Amino acid sequence: MTAAPHSEVTGAAGRPLRVVALGGGRGLHVTLSALRLITDDVTAVVTVADDGGSSGRLRRELGLLPPGDLRKALTALAGDDGPWPRVFEHRFGGTGALAGHAIGNLVLAGLLEVIGDPVEVLAQAAKLMGVTGRVLPMSTDPLDIEAEVTGLEEDPDTVRRIRGQVAVATTPGRVRRIRLHNTNRKTEPPAACPQAVAAVRGADVVLLGPGSWFTSVLPHLLVPELHEALVDTAAARVVVLNLVPQPGETAGFSPERHLDVLCEHAPRLRVDAVIADADSVPTPDRLRRAASVLGADMWLDSVAAPARPDRHDPVALAASLRRAITSVRAR
Repeated sequence: MTAAPHSEVTGAAGRPLRVVALGGGRGLHVTLSALRLITDDVTAVVTVADDGGSSGRLRRELGLLPPGDLRKALTALAGDDGPWPRVFEHRFGGTGALAGHAIGNLVLAGLLEVIGDPVEVLAQAAKLMGVTGRVLPMSTDPLDIEAEVTGLEEDPDTVRRIRGQVAVATTPGRVRRIRLHNTNRKTEPPAACPQAVAAVRGADVVLLGPGSWFTSVLPHLLVPELHEALVDTAAARVVVLNLVPQPGETAGFSPERHLDVLCEHAPRLRVDAVIADADSVPTPDRLRRAASVLGADMWLDSVAAPARPDRHDPVALAASLRRAITSVRAR
C-alpha cells in the first residue's frame, strides 16, 4: 500500500483529521491500513495482554510487555514502503531457540530492555520504520485477561473462570464477561498509558474494532482511566463490527450480540456510528435497534475483501469510514 493521500475529511482549522484506533492483532492492522488512506494523524492504542506465541515466550522469559500486537500496529502504519515492515514481520524458522520469533518482536524486546519506557521505545521504532502516525500501549504494564465462561461443565449454567488471552480466545465454552488484572501488581487495577488517555481525549474520531471482541476490543473499556476517556471524549465514536463470529470467544454471536456485549461492559459508553458488512448482517433491523441503544446510526457497506469474506478490505473500509465520519461530524 502506498502512502495515504490527503482526505477531504479534516479536523479543526483544516488540519488533518485526528483519529485514534483501539484494538490489537489483525483487526487493528486492517483498521490502521484503512485509516492511512484517510489521514496522516493516526494513533494506535494497542492491547498488551497477549500470552501466546512469540509474544508470550518473550513476556514470560523477560517480564516485558508482549510486543506482537505493537509490532503489527507499527507495520500497518509503515505501509509497504522500504524494507523494515517486511523485516519486522519476518519469522525465524527451524527448531532452535529463535524458531517462531518475529524479528520485530526481538527488536522491540531489546529496545524495552535498553530504554525501558515503552512509549519512547515505540517512538524510536516508528522513526526507524518511517511510520506516519503513532503507536501506544493501552497500559505500560503487561495485563492478564480473566473470563467468566459457561458451557464447560455438565451443567451448562455453571460458571468457570479461565485466565490468559489464548485460553479465552480458544475456549469451547461461552464467554460471558471479562476482567483485566495487572500482571506485576495484582492488587491494583490496570493503569492506563497516560499518552493513550490524552490521545483519546484529544481525538476527532475514536474507533473500536474490528478484532477479537473479548481479547482485543473490550479490554480497552476495562482500564479505568481509558474507560473514562472513551466515555467523556468529544470525539466521534465509531464501532467497526467483525465480518464473521470467531471460533471460541464469539462462536454463535450475531452482529447485534457484539453490541449487546459492548453495552454490558461499558453501559455509559455512547457511540455515533456502527459499521458492518452488508452481507454479514442477516437481520438489519435487529442490528439497527442494537446500535440505537448505544446512540449510533448503522452503516451497512460492502467492506469484505473479495477473495476473503472473513477479512476487511482496507480500501472499502476506508471509504465506509469516510462516509460515516463525514455524516457524524455534520450533525
